[in-house]
Amino acid sequence: QVQLVESGGGLVQAGGSLRLSCAASGRTFSNYAINWFRQAPGKEREFVAGINRNGIITYYADSVKGRFTISRDNPKNTVYLQMNSLKPEDTAVYYCAAARFAGGNFAPDYWGQGTQVTVSS
Repeated sequence: QVQLVESGGGLVQAGGSLRLSCAASGRTFSNYAINWFRQAPGKEREFVAGINRNGIITYYADSVKGRFTISRDNPKNTVYLQMNSLKPEDTAVYYCAAARFAGGNFAPDYWGQGTQVTVSS
């Protein structure tokens, strides 16, 4: 079993940056791809970025390409989401999730509790 805990959210002005972390417990972290999703009030949850087990392959939603970077440190059981040039429309609760494969088309096996990101204009 894998437990995921997100951190790093907060309030930032448009154009600013935040780095989210997803810390995992369990010895099988490196067996899972990690995907980030987000959900804004009144909207459906959407895929943001994903990274495969060894960190070589990454995927991004078109809305964040060129602004967000996903990375992972398997010895530290942590995945990061560096978010630059933030926009008000990036405001949402961000969740990390462990899945067999990276990408938004695969149902995750485990979810974190989420961290709030608020971007002011």
